[in-house]
Amino acid sequence: MTTLTTSPLAPLLDRLFAEADSVTSTVLTSVSAKERDRLMHSKTEYLSLYGRLKDLWFPVSRDTGALLYMLARTSKAQNIVEFGTSFGLSTLHMAAALRDNGGGKLITSEFEPSKVQRARAHFVEGGVADLVEVREGDALKTLAVSLPEKIDLLVLDGAKALYDDILDLLESRLRVGAIIVADDASYNAEYLAYVRSAANGYLSVPFGDDVEVSIRLG
Repeated sequence: MTTLTTSPLAPLLDRLFAEADSVTSTVLTSVSAKERDRLMHSKTEYLSLYGRLKDLWFPVSRDTGALLYMLARTSKAQNIVEFGTSFGLSTLHMAAALRDNGGGKLITSEFEPSKVQRARAHFVEGGVADLVEVREGDALKTLAVSLPEKIDLLVLDGAKALYDDILDLLESRLRVGAIIVADDASYNAEYLAYVRSAANGYLSVPFGDDVEVSIRLG
């Protein structure tokens, strides 16, 4: 029995995944696919799109959530940093791993205030609020200060155009053997080229259709 598979967290995750599946937004039809793609790739205009889609969840899949739990458990992670809290589904999986590892700290960043409020409530309901620190605002600022000396696991699931910038911000704190998980990394070719180059100190492979898993070699 684990924190992930027992109450209160397991039924909470079931409910949140169901809610995420049921939410839609007219923005998905009012903004063309070409325009959405342009905004997703922009380092300056992505806030416009994400602001209009603030009610959508953009959750990790159940498989990716399980993967995050497994990676945090097997690496015996104690310090985790996440870019992109949203409503907290991925965070809940990793916080469960921290609990089962004996404790630790998960620092996560989200710029949308309404999502921060909901996520914090979910962490309380799931019994993991003591393990999670949510930083509200621009991650390039909120994740630039007061971080652990060594990061065991880094998860990138916010604005895709910023993945390379966030990695650059945190890279010096990644311990040897640290794991980086990037959701929908295909939106950032620069990020993928960087972590897939052994010359930059990483080994990286795609997981499924939408996740890139990398390890810091040194």
